[in-house]
Amino acid sequence: MTTAAALPRGFGNLWTPLGVYEPQADTSLLARAIRGEGVEAGMDVLDVGTGSGALALLAARSGARVTATDISWRAVLTARANAALAGHRIRVRRGDLTGPVAKQRFDLVVSNPPYVPTPYGFRGRRHGSARAWNAGLTGRQAIDRLCARAPDVLRSGGVLLMVHSGLCGVDESLRRLEGSGMRGSVAERSYVPFGPVVTERLPWLRSQGLIGTDEDTEEVVVIRAERI
Repeated sequence: MTTAAALPRGFGNLWTPLGVYEPQADTSLLARAIRGEGVEAGMDVLDVGTGSGALALLAARSGARVTATDISWRAVLTARANAALAGHRIRVRRGDLTGPVAKQRFDLVVSNPPYVPTPYGFRGRRHGSARAWNAGLTGRQAIDRLCARAPDVLRSGGVLLMVHSGLCGVDESLRRLEGSGMRGSVAERSYVPFGPVVTERLPWLRSQGLIGTDEDTEEVVVIRAERI
């Protein structure tokens, strides 16, 4: 089963098979930050955890040389298919975060990693398609590792753009990036209605004090960090 994701202008239409993250409000927010960086021909861009390939394609349309990674074979094949349908050349590699490109350097790294806090024992929390959104008890399972690894694949002056929920700690991300030798700030911020993943575990999130009983929106931020 597949669904066509209707996205804002500049994305086009993408096919997202069941189990591949369908572009949502966080994708659009990160896309706005990417456009703000002025991506252009000759730049080397890395999309970490590419999913459908939406953000990789956005960068490719600006003329950048784009590489994308994802740990899911389903996502890798989906991103390749969407790139072929769109007529853009994107290198898509299977592997964990920056692992497949550890020896390469980029001008811009973008990522929409899994970030929703996940109850212990939640079904499929470590395997299969659930890896696209389950992020451990604190929601930082992938984020902390990306904060540590990003400087190693960025050129001097290169930029990381990473989107995640306020539920998993914006200040903690900025602190970790600073500890990795990067200068970080919040580039974009938005409040969006709860998506399907948050809604599914809403009772647990409220029991943990992460979401108030009267709250019906989630803060989503884009963190921008520059390699010093």
